[in-house]
Amino acid sequence: MPNTKPDAKIFTITQSKALADKIAHAYGAQLGKVITSTYSDGEFQPSYEESIRGTRVFIIGSTNPSSENLMEMLLMLDAAKRASARHITAVLPYFGWARQDRKDKPRVPIAAKLVAKMLEAAGATRIITMDLHADQIQGFFEKPVDHLFASTVFLPYLKELNLDNLTIASPDMGGSKRAYAYSKALESDVVICYKQRAKANVISHMELIGDVTGKNVVLVDDMVDTAGTLTKAADVMMERGALSVRAICTHPILSGNAYEKIENSKLEELIVTDSIPLKQESKKIKVISCANLFAEVMHNVHYNKSISSKFLM
Repeated sequence: MPNTKPDAKIFTITQSKALADKIAHAYGAQLGKVITSTYSDGEFQPSYEESIRGTRVFIIGSTNPSSENLMEMLLMLDAAKRASARHITAVLPYFGWARQDRKDKPRVPIAAKLVAKMLEAAGATRIITMDLHADQIQGFFEKPVDHLFASTVFLPYLKELNLDNLTIASPDMGGSKRAYAYSKALESDVVICYKQRAKANVISHMELIGDVTGKNVVLVDDMVDTAGTLTKAADVMMERGALSVRAICTHPILSGNAYEKIENSKLEELIVTDSIPLKQESKKIKVISCANLFAEVMHNVHYNKSISSKFLM
C-alpha cells in the first residue's frame, strides 16, 4: 500500500538557514515560511506563516553562542507547541553550551542540563543532534535523543585520501574513545595527547603518548574553538617526526584568532562539517556537508524506519 502519511514540515532558525536549505533539498521538501519581527530594543518574535496543526515539525538550528540562536530555537519550539503541531523535533547539528556538562569546581552551573530542560519545556518532543561534547548529555533529556556520529560523513573522505602509515590521534584523554573508533574503522594505530590547561582555552603543557615517526597523522575531535590544542598538537607531532598532520573536527566554532592560528600552523588541513557556518574562508579548511546525514535521519524518523546505522562509528 502507498504511504499516505502527511509530509513533515521543515523550518530553521536564522543562523542555520544555509544548512537547512541543503537538508530540505536532500529531504525533498521546501523550507517552511517563518517571518521574524524585531523590536527596536532587539527583542524578536518568530511567526509560522502556514498551518502546522497536527503535523510533524522539524526545526533546524545550532545553538552555539550568541545566545540569540538558542533563544530563537526556544521561541520557535514554543510557537509550534501553541500552534498544535503533533510532533516537534529540534534538530541541533551543534548542541551549544555542552562543555558545561558537570560541576568541575564549586558554584558553577551545569549549562548543558539547563539547556536540555529548556528545550523540553519549550515544546521539543524529540532531539536530533550530532557529536555531542559528552555522550552522557543524552541523559539530561527525558525525551528521545538521536545522537548521530559525523564519522559517517568523514570516513569516506579519509579513505579517499589513501594515506600510507595512517595514525589516528586524540588531542586529549577525553577524546580517546572517539579516536579508537576511527582507528578501528580505518585499521590504523592510535596516539593520544596529554594536555594540562592553565585556564580555559590556555594550554600550559602537552605530551604525546605513542610514536608518530614516519606517520601521516589525523587528529580527531568533536569541536575546534580557539584552535590552540590542534595547532599545538600538530607542532608537537611534526617535531616528533610525523610526515603530515591533518585534523577532523565536527563543529567549527573557530573563535578569536583561530583562523590565523590555523593558517600559520603545521596542519595540512582542517576538515569540518557545516554544522556551524564559517566566519571566513581559509585554504586550509575543508567543509564536508552533514545535510544528507540529517535529511536521511529525519526522513526515517518521520516514517518510523531504523536509523541505527547512523549511531555507529
